[in-house]
Amino acid sequence: MRVLGMSGSPRRGGNTDLLLAQVMKGAKSKGAEVKTIVLNDLEITPCQHCDACFEAGVCRIKDDMQMVYKELEKADRIVLASPIHFLGLTAQAKAMVDRGQALWARKYVLEKPPLGDTRERKGLFIAVGGMKLAHLFEPSLATVRAFFKVIDVEYAGELLFPGIDEKGAIKKHPTALKEAFAAGQKLVTGG
Repeated sequence: MRVLGMSGSPRRGGNTDLLLAQVMKGAKSKGAEVKTIVLNDLEITPCQHCDACFEAGVCRIKDDMQMVYKELEKADRIVLASPIHFLGLTAQAKAMVDRGQALWARKYVLEKPPLGDTRERKGLFIAVGGMKLAHLFEPSLATVRAFFKVIDVEYAGELLFPGIDEKGAIKKHPTALKEAFAAGQKLVTGG
């Protein structure tokens, strides 16, 4: 089983990265092959809404998103992690999601499997937000659920931590890192 982790955080070694690392360790502890992509390190041009992908389900923009498409296709489990910026995903994560338009075109225009086959895939969302608003995560949850639905990835749950802002603050949370490790295990075993 292959687990793809995607960090949407621009801050290396921060709360989002720490949680994602634990999820990936949990998955690996159950025998999964794991790979983490740091979206901030990639050159991903925003979707240009040119509709070129309607022809063959392939984005015409040749940048690092081409590698991300390949990794999504290989993955059995996908973990998208992002801090919350202005109630949404980071620009890095949102650019990747928006480039999923080519996968949307494969599914809804060309009526093909968006990731090339129909095997069962599951996805987990991790988010950390500095504020403690009642609906802090709702906009991001809607985006991630829509993205997973488009690419035929079953939404397997989320880890959401409000009130965590300072770099490394997640380490002070009494259960967060343990929850993340367990979530990685569960993502692989289904237990």
